[in-house]
Amino acid sequence: MTNQEYFNSMLPKEELERLRYLPTMGQFVDWFTKEYAESPALSDTVNTITYKELGQRLARRRAFLNGLGLPKGAHIAVWDRNSQDAIELYLAITSAGYVAMMFPSMLPEMAVVGCCMKFDIAAIFVREEFMPQTSKIQGTKVLPAASIADTEAPVADIDPDSPAAIFFTGGTTGAPKGAVLSHRALMRGNYNTIFKPGPIIGVHRYIALLPLSHVFGAIAGLCGCFYSGNLMFTCEDMKATIGKLPVIKPSLLVIVPGICDILSGLVKMYGPQFLGGNLRMIISGAANVPPRLVDIFTKLGVEFCFGYGLTETANLTSANADAVERPTSIGRIYPNQEAKLVDGELWVKGDNLFSGYYKDPEKTAEALTPDGWLRTGDLCRFDEDGFLYITGRIKNLIILANGENVSPESLEEPFYADPCVRDAMVKEDDGLIAIEILPFMPAFDGKPFEEVQAYMNKLVDKVNANLPSTHQIRKVTVRTEDFKRTGSMKVSRV
Repeated sequence: MTNQEYFNSMLPKEELERLRYLPTMGQFVDWFTKEYAESPALSDTVNTITYKELGQRLARRRAFLNGLGLPKGAHIAVWDRNSQDAIELYLAITSAGYVAMMFPSMLPEMAVVGCCMKFDIAAIFVREEFMPQTSKIQGTKVLPAASIADTEAPVADIDPDSPAAIFFTGGTTGAPKGAVLSHRALMRGNYNTIFKPGPIIGVHRYIALLPLSHVFGAIAGLCGCFYSGNLMFTCEDMKATIGKLPVIKPSLLVIVPGICDILSGLVKMYGPQFLGGNLRMIISGAANVPPRLVDIFTKLGVEFCFGYGLTETANLTSANADAVERPTSIGRIYPNQEAKLVDGELWVKGDNLFSGYYKDPEKTAEALTPDGWLRTGDLCRFDEDGFLYITGRIKNLIILANGENVSPESLEEPFYADPCVRDAMVKEDDGLIAIEILPFMPAFDGKPFEEVQAYMNKLVDKVNANLPSTHQIRKVTVRTEDFKRTGSMKVSRV
């Protein structure tokens, strides 16, 4: 089975024919607001608007944007939570021919000032509660996020290869940068979201749990929902929204493994009904998905799908709809992409690739080859059926005294397969390979910590028994506190 056949087989034929690739955000917004006109589109649990009403509001947002007198292609930022305003502004900015940049809601005041300067932000729409923190912004129009005109403006005529959005990213290596995604690339990522097992049009209830400043939340979450005519619930406070799951009754969640862990703990405390009784599917990414989470949710009747992607690849590079059979694979490569391994590193190519890091040609040249391949920085392997597995990250390699390279991720993999381990991190410590393990405490059912430590030490011995002496783990720390985590809840190696 080819990759194209693998993904096409997930959907009913009539839905596959109905859902077509569109090369610009303008065409996309115009299409879905008309295609699903009478269906519910967006809700805050109190008020719900249809796709037709959403389309009208986006037209009024575009009219307001056009009235600012900015040239097409100007950079416009949004500093808000995942509110209706933020969602509408993201769609309006990109469909009006401007370049959207969504700022994280927790971004410090001076970081906002710095980002406005670094990324040449011409205007920034700001949530009311954040307005007091904008006094130091100079040379950028500061506007309320609720801004909207009384008149309407159509979507713009947009060149598919022009920039659509800039997303924050650590890149394949290094400090955070701004990855520029063209309309063509962004829309390839959006289109790839349609590939999920079973019927998808108008059958799901989503929640915007992941920030729109993260490419996973903007593409797999928001645009994945709207591409298939489903209902999206806003999320201005994640903790409060998770508490409303029994009321919202989501059928599909796009979340990171850290949130999956939180939900599994809440289910243990309050029972499966806490999820609302309607949850059918979880799309998880941005970090390693422990097999125990697949097992927990599969037993609850929830289908687990996950994959792999980078901000530089418009989020979606591969996907695994066979998580039960292959719980450690990140799936098969999406259609319309090329992939190859160069000295074990995954290189990808296709119309989903970013244009470069904004105003950073040096880092762009490090990531992109002259002939258009993206060096992902990830060490991978393919199995005989074309499924992809990550074996490590180049920048994380441990160099042994004998000059041999060891991937910490490959050593961590057997620990993630153990249901008593929540997270693990292998690193070099004074010339030795060390591991820090965060136990999944519910699995120990209140046993004393000494027993937890003894279990983990035995697990290390078991793993070491299958490793050459040079690769064996020599130091073990069993953590009582969580790891430091990144914004996507990955374990931070810094």
